[in-house]
Amino acid sequence: MSKHHTPPSGVSVWLGLKDNVFTQQKTVRFGDASAVNSGRFYSILTVVILLSAWGIASALGMLESFYWPSVNATLTRMGKLLSEGFRNVAFWDHIGISVFRVLGGVLLGALVGIPLGLAMGLSSIARGLFDPIVEFMRPIPPLALIPLIILWFGIDETAKIFLLFLASLFIMTIAARSGVNSVKITKVHAAYSLGASRTQILFHVILPNALPEIFTGLRTAMGVCWGTVVAAELVAADKGIGSMIMIAKNFLQTDTVVIGIMVIGLIGYTIELGMRYLERLLIPWQGKG
Repeated sequence: MSKHHTPPSGVSVWLGLKDNVFTQQKTVRFGDASAVNSGRFYSILTVVILLSAWGIASALGMLESFYWPSVNATLTRMGKLLSEGFRNVAFWDHIGISVFRVLGGVLLGALVGIPLGLAMGLSSIARGLFDPIVEFMRPIPPLALIPLIILWFGIDETAKIFLLFLASLFIMTIAARSGVNSVKITKVHAAYSLGASRTQILFHVILPNALPEIFTGLRTAMGVCWGTVVAAELVAADKGIGSMIMIAKNFLQTDTVVIGIMVIGLIGYTIELGMRYLERLLIPWQGKG
């Protein structure tokens, strides 16, 4: 007598409590990244536990406001920020300018770094010319370059975006070069044997196979730039989440500092989710070959 398996509901699959049709067909679990489901249920559980612990600690008076604010104090401050802004600047303007700086720096870094990395992976001349520069600059933290950037560009918006550009440039270059190195030579030989030109090899073989590495570099660069934006906004900035955090710190407004940190984390996580979706859309074959 055959057993009839009830297909899992869409909610259980979305939460990661049940496997979807693709992962159900997997015979090997451990070591196969494509066999891992979303685990959203456990992500939601983690957030609920952390927020509950914060609420309980606040209700019991276990938190010292100087070190970490209570839930009520944070919500009250958040209401003031939304209604009154911070230092005569709307709260959403602080968020918007920080997002603009980060996205601008990452975009410029990708526009320069990806072609540079591809060139270094495909040309001995390009690799010989740029490899010393990339490997020399890559370990230098962007914060160490702030004095030079001020001398070069002053303290206007260009200096902040250029700092974030440098923070992402070499990450994207290394990622693109690694992507080229990961392309299997058998695919290139097969394409040449079918009469493909160099341009076709680049756009139909090398780029599609290098995209997973490039996306990994893009996500890494985004995280690094969010970590650098606070320092970038120290360069005589009067707007931005980083500037708000540093000014609030000087006035011992811990609740504002915590709100700024949470906003940076939430925006960074939202961008990460968007990039994961874009990665699944553009690289549907990743992990399935």
